[in-house]
Amino acid sequence: MSSPTQATQTSLIPDSAEPGGGRLSPATLPAQAISAEVLQEKYAKGEEKTLDELRTRVATALAAAEAPERRAEWSARFLEAQRRGFIPAGRILSAAGTELSATLINCFVQPVGDSIATPEDGYPGIYTALTEAAETMRRGGGVGYDFSRIRPKGAWVGSTQSHASGPVSYMRVFDRSCETVESAGSRRGAQMGVLRCDHPDVEEFIHAKDQGDLKNFNISVGVTDAFMEAVQADAQVELVHRAEPGEQQREQGAYQRGDGLWVYRKLPARSLWDQIMRSTYNHAEPGVLFLDRINNDNNLYYCESITATNPCAEQPLPSYGCCCLGSIDLTRFVRDPFGAKARFDEAGFTEVCAVATRMLDNVLDVTPWPLPAQRQEASNKRRVGLGFTGLGDTLVMLNLRYDSEAAREMARRISEVMRDAAYAASSDIAAEKGAFPLFNADLYLSGGSFASRLPQALKDKIRAQGLRNSHLLSIAPTGTISLAFADNASNGIEPAFSWSYTRKKRLSQIEGGGFKEYSVEDHAWRLYRHLFGEDAPLSEAFVTALELSAADHASMVAAVAPYIDTSISKTVNVPADYAYADFQDLYLQAWKANLKGLATYRPNTVLGSVLSVDSPAVKEPEPLRPVVNEGGANQRLLVKTLPNAVLASLRWPSRPEMPGGNPAWSYMIQHPHGDFALFVGELPAEGPEAGLFGRTLPFEVWVNGAEQPRGLSALAKTLSMDLRTNDAAWLKLKLDALATVAEERAFEMPMPPGGDKRLFPGVVAATAAVIRWRCEQLGALQEGGPTPVLDAMFSREEPRTTVSGTLAWAVDVDNPATNEQFTLTLKEVSLPTPDGGFVTRPCAMGFSGNYPKALDGMARLLSLDMRVMDPGWIGMKLRKLLNVGEPLGHFMAPVPSLAGERRQQIWPSTVAYVARLIIHRYAMLGVLDEQGMPLVEMGLLQAPKAKTAAGAAAELPTMAGRPCPECGNHTMIHKDGCDFCTACGYVGQCG
Repeated sequence: MSSPTQATQTSLIPDSAEPGGGRLSPATLPAQAISAEVLQEKYAKGEEKTLDELRTRVATALAAAEAPERRAEWSARFLEAQRRGFIPAGRILSAAGTELSATLINCFVQPVGDSIATPEDGYPGIYTALTEAAETMRRGGGVGYDFSRIRPKGAWVGSTQSHASGPVSYMRVFDRSCETVESAGSRRGAQMGVLRCDHPDVEEFIHAKDQGDLKNFNISVGVTDAFMEAVQADAQVELVHRAEPGEQQREQGAYQRGDGLWVYRKLPARSLWDQIMRSTYNHAEPGVLFLDRINNDNNLYYCESITATNPCAEQPLPSYGCCCLGSIDLTRFVRDPFGAKARFDEAGFTEVCAVATRMLDNVLDVTPWPLPAQRQEASNKRRVGLGFTGLGDTLVMLNLRYDSEAAREMARRISEVMRDAAYAASSDIAAEKGAFPLFNADLYLSGGSFASRLPQALKDKIRAQGLRNSHLLSIAPTGTISLAFADNASNGIEPAFSWSYTRKKRLSQIEGGGFKEYSVEDHAWRLYRHLFGEDAPLSEAFVTALELSAADHASMVAAVAPYIDTSISKTVNVPADYAYADFQDLYLQAWKANLKGLATYRPNTVLGSVLSVDSPAVKEPEPLRPVVNEGGANQRLLVKTLPNAVLASLRWPSRPEMPGGNPAWSYMIQHPHGDFALFVGELPAEGPEAGLFGRTLPFEVWVNGAEQPRGLSALAKTLSMDLRTNDAAWLKLKLDALATVAEERAFEMPMPPGGDKRLFPGVVAATAAVIRWRCEQLGALQEGGPTPVLDAMFSREEPRTTVSGTLAWAVDVDNPATNEQFTLTLKEVSLPTPDGGFVTRPCAMGFSGNYPKALDGMARLLSLDMRVMDPGWIGMKLRKLLNVGEPLGHFMAPVPSLAGERRQQIWPSTVAYVARLIIHRYAMLGVLDEQGMPLVEMGLLQAPKAKTAAGAAAELPTMAGRPCPECGNHTMIHKDGCDFCTACGYVGQCG
């Protein structure tokens, strides 16, 4: 637990006018342990233990830019501003006042020319730009680039009489360089790659990350107003470049326009736009930058052109431009939170904004610069970016729901106050220290730019006193600084993503290895519970990001954007099942709302692979081949190519609750040993699956009757879970596997709908045929839909050995109650792990001896389940079988135990005991625990949302994504502009 001193420092400043009355106050809210942990891990230096010690270091370092006689005064004021809620960006907090040569600037934009090394028109050659970027990243800065000047693939290169390889090929070089530089420090390299919408290689660029390429880049398409107008008009657009096309391209129709540009080809604007939208829907990239909006709104329209942004896109910047950032925690200015008189302290907020502006201006004078050109650019324009964080929580504390007009109006007002305070403070600093060198009052305050729309009083002040900083406002992502300095207040402009989650932090070997868990709670949520009690029902204002529509997210940006002179980092997070029809016009709406850009994130099956991002999506995995281990005798099958992770595969994650009952279709199965009834439970489809006239879908099967074959009920139970997937091809594969299960003798049975007899090899095959017929009638086997489970298999067919054989695991089962004695055998395979090792997994099962032949059908089903990459899948199936009972079939047998315990218990059936033995083998291999739960979550199986008591926080769902550097799971998504792991809670270095 954190010290009392630190608890006070991380909590809200109490309102002096707040009545006591014995009621708990925000000031008594204790600190979260995670805050102290992140502070020490990411930002504290030397002997620093508390926030005040760190803040004092930063205040003293930034006050060094002041006149010597006033440094003590400004140091004290800078410290007080931090105590009241100002949080400088992460680079400032971690490096200011230290002996590190790291820059205090988070991000830069670097120019990239078209030649290999020779500068042209002020743009460095490609490899010169690469060197400059590497030096910038080595010093801790992220980098954005516009690659549009690089000539298209196939263009003619006269100097070498060859053809160009195109910008995407050079992006791969920058990508690998970033990866290499990243390994030299603790901060992950960050890059933004931009290509114009009219570049001939734009389609290759849009799809460059589809298969996991360019993993050290965010990418955005630079879009013009002319292009967007062509989209609306369904017109064609020209893809152009100044470089001469190659001979083949000219033969295909490339020609030179009157303005000297070469038109490589034309295509419908809507076709290109649809590619952008479908790619960002399926892969979360590219984002879009509205270049004309950015430049028309630019305060320095008269002396610069902007074509790119920093990696999180909150700062459109010119060549060598930088973002000097800081955020104010808005929650610190809410008085009487959640109360009837809840209000925002505008006067206090204005005071902190003014001091924060001066602090950021001073950063430009005290920071080390990676490159002289960056220093010169900053000196000429003195850009800074003051923003806020905690908006989502602040609205909750003011009893305003994020997606309401009242909330947007409050956000507008807060942004307006920040704008006016920052510009007024910058003008006052200019009167004292001088305006930025490129300031020209006549040009700056006219031309339709942001500054031209300032209130007249501010414009008059700026004209009279000048302005210290060309740009002043930016709303950035604040991932780790929010955790360390703002009690995990909601990030930037975003609503809270979840009310609580568990942060699993990897421990060093010195600390004993493994993971340490922290409970991480949203600030507004925990403050509410602190003030009103654990069981108090949450107010209507409590709404999380995934509960909002994409349009609601964009509407908040549109409300705030008119008051921000650069841009806003905003990731529109939508759930995996968000319909494309609702998503496809999101960027068009953003353009119509005069936004400068937008990014989205929807977790899906393509965003990451289960064990390696380098593994391509595999529909038909290569056949497995046995590999001989060193030693010769002990051989194992080995898989080298693995599938991608998938998410939320179940239409119904468990049997739906139906208090009023549900319809079921029934059929009498007639076989030589007696008849029994087969039932198929059905439910109405929802959403697009329902169709125009509605339809029902099967969700379970069961059998009933005294003469049903033993083991058939267990088969029906495991097949029911396959019916609940959103994967018709997977269900078909399961039914195909049952179609040839042979038993003692074949028999004929009448089939629906007309009663015509068919010959079947056994009752399992006959039952499966009836189930298939009913599924076909309901349209549950229609092809063309998603195949999430099928895509997650590491082998479609059972792995085959050579004549040399392979290792397997076998165990004997003896049920005296049913006079059964047989051997269960598990064939096993080795799969690669991220650390270069292997993990052994069962891949097929079988029985030999005296056992119910219906279990052969269950074995075929479970063998397919075993080859699904996510162990949570087979774990779910086996756990469901543990309670399968059988009249007169219960017996006593030893309990499998990793600890070597010797005890016995009553098992309800042979099937239940077999399931327990298989779980035990998975536990021996370190894949499941002894309860059948996966030791590593991979995202395929999502449990149903738990019902929570009033005021309780729901669990954060695991989502498919890129590999997490902390826990190794492929569950790292893009949230609030930052990397965030939904499995362990790791937050990337942003803010």
